[in-house]
Amino acid sequence: MNDKTVLTPEKWRAIVENDSSYDGVFFYAVKTTGVFCRPSCKSRVPHIENVRIFPDAQQALSEGYRPCKRCNPDGPLLPDEELAERAAMIIGRYYHEPLTLTDLAERCHTSPFHLQRTFKRIKGMSPLEYISQKRISEACGLLAFSDQTISQIASKVGILNADYFASLFKKKTGQTPTEFRKRKRGIQL
Repeated sequence: MNDKTVLTPEKWRAIVENDSSYDGVFFYAVKTTGVFCRPSCKSRVPHIENVRIFPDAQQALSEGYRPCKRCNPDGPLLPDEELAERAAMIIGRYYHEPLTLTDLAERCHTSPFHLQRTFKRIKGMSPLEYISQKRISEACGLLAFSDQTISQIASKVGILNADYFASLFKKKTGQTPTEFRKRKRGIQL
């Protein structure tokens, strides 16, 4: 038995908690049902003594286990472009909420590491940079066309600390939020 087929406490935790960050890292089979799953599968937690670990779906298939119909462990993961687009769509919809790489990866049903690497390769920036860019872009529109305070705008785009928002805004645009608002409205500085 090698390390890839050992049921470690970390792998058991991943199974019990349906941790999608382990999808593709290993698969588990249940001896009593003859079915194998991804760690993120929402099926009932098996008895620990009935669990076998496999490094890949092919090995589980070759040992006679059937793929779970719920999590489709032998099916393809999302193609890279689709994964990046799905993540961008989620960011576009939820940028105003607290959104970490782990949250985003969970919503995309992949691991944070895989999402980070794939997104950066496809989009040219990390998911967190993309979130930041989206927040600043939305803030620009609000600064130009609303009378909300800078604190209100910061909060509305998902940045709860107004000082951090102002410093991030200046770093990304070269202007403070107040300077940006005045320039967009044609007010002399």
